[in-house]
Amino acid sequence: MNKTYSFLTKKVAIAAVCGLTLLSACDVTRLPETSISDETFWRSEADLKAAANYLYTFLPAFNNEDNWSDDATGLTVSNISDGTRLAPATDGNYSTPYRLIRAANNIVEKAPRASLAAVIQDRYVGEARFFRAMGYYDLLRKYGSVPLILKTLTDESAELKEPAATRDQIIEQIYQDLDFAASKLPTPTALGTADYGRISNTGALAFKARVALFEGTRAKFHKYGDPNKHLTLAYNAAKAVIDSKQHDLFTGGYFNLFQYAGEGRANRENIIVRQYGVSQTDRVVTHTYFRGTVENGNLNPTKSLTDSYLMKDGLPTSKSPLYVAPTTTVEVYQNRDTRMSDTYMKRGDSWIATFPVFNVPSLVFAKTGFTFRKYSDINDWNNQASTMDYMILRYAEVLLIYAEARFELDEKISDADLELTLNRTRARGGLPKLTNEFVTKNGLNMRDEIRRERRVELAQESHRYWDLNRWKMAETEMPKPILGNYFFKTEFGTTVQVNLTPDNYIQVQAASFRKFDPAKDYLWPLPINELALNPSLKQNPGW
Repeated sequence: MNKTYSFLTKKVAIAAVCGLTLLSACDVTRLPETSISDETFWRSEADLKAAANYLYTFLPAFNNEDNWSDDATGLTVSNISDGTRLAPATDGNYSTPYRLIRAANNIVEKAPRASLAAVIQDRYVGEARFFRAMGYYDLLRKYGSVPLILKTLTDESAELKEPAATRDQIIEQIYQDLDFAASKLPTPTALGTADYGRISNTGALAFKARVALFEGTRAKFHKYGDPNKHLTLAYNAAKAVIDSKQHDLFTGGYFNLFQYAGEGRANRENIIVRQYGVSQTDRVVTHTYFRGTVENGNLNPTKSLTDSYLMKDGLPTSKSPLYVAPTTTVEVYQNRDTRMSDTYMKRGDSWIATFPVFNVPSLVFAKTGFTFRKYSDINDWNNQASTMDYMILRYAEVLLIYAEARFELDEKISDADLELTLNRTRARGGLPKLTNEFVTKNGLNMRDEIRRERRVELAQESHRYWDLNRWKMAETEMPKPILGNYFFKTEFGTTVQVNLTPDNYIQVQAASFRKFDPAKDYLWPLPINELALNPSLKQNPGW
């Protein structure tokens, strides 16, 4: 495993070690920390870059958010997925984005102090505005209307007592920030290897496509606003990324896409990533996602996700003549979309140091009888630390956004657009092409197949909960029981007692213990302390 140094290890990781806020006081070429003030900062490109580097510490990291959905579950059931949560007193989901927004606002305001060419200033302001948009998108998805703060505040600022902005005001600001970023940031080619990991112009465009698809489909299925406006923006932004020719799908195999082999500038599928350390011998920032989350059973695939994988003839198990009820755990993966084998652990795969070859999941940890495989690395497990990067937004998602936006705009999609998008991702799963004729001939539904492809391609990547939200399907899917694999008694044994359905599938949680209230659960509750601090804020309905 060999990584080149990047800006992350030079700046962001240094900032993390030093516990900085907005300054790179750890840089030995600068004044001592006690001598640096806001008045002596903001003078050079190095200052702007150091301030911008802090923003990258807010990029999404490895998580178990798929447990919020019907795709996964952990050792304990999420109170988000089963509808039992209460409004919290405080919540980092609310406060952390505002910390990011404040840091971004600080750069936008103070970058002009530096005596630099406009193109240099605009680059770092572009990064700041990208991250401000990211912060507000996170808040918008969860809470809907929230305060829109576009400048740094003091304890006496009147804005602290203002009511929340409307959803339309927030989304328009997000678009403005992302448009500015897309116009000012370098291309991935211009960033090159030295600045790989920094946000590029295609990163801003791809993120805009994600935001606009979310808002467009949410408006369409929740019946508010102007869905086509957002869907058109999503389509155009995705098309701009495609037309840029800066990105392409990784050709080294779907499994390797989530390994060290898929890292770096050489993999053009990468658009936005969170970078970690350089190597096990040069460790700065590391994580334990595989050992601490996947292998320990804190994130396990469900039967619902498993059933979404097609047979190799492109048909679901309920329609395909290739489907034969499996009699062993390995047979579950036979004649299926190969991305299933790349996403799930199965007998014979590399596992952990104490058991180098995977056998069957331990039902003590893998409650569903399934185990995820992405980002697994036996050496990382043994070292109890990984420097494998986390992929936040990749080119495959852009292709899927293009296809879905096109379909939702017209309620149809051409074979040419399917060839440009979904058929490229399906090909690396070994599936036949999706065409309008294929859908009609086999009694399928095009919208369902577009959504299925998204679910499969982006499995274990924290999308499913938000997809159910925007499609207004959470009220249908979330109250269903959490089921796992068929209980193959000869392989799973009887040491661990499990609940089984009448047809012998592992049942982790019965439907009677699950609920989703569409009157309130499509928005999250605002923290109670925030309502006390600002009486102009109103709690979301039902909370």
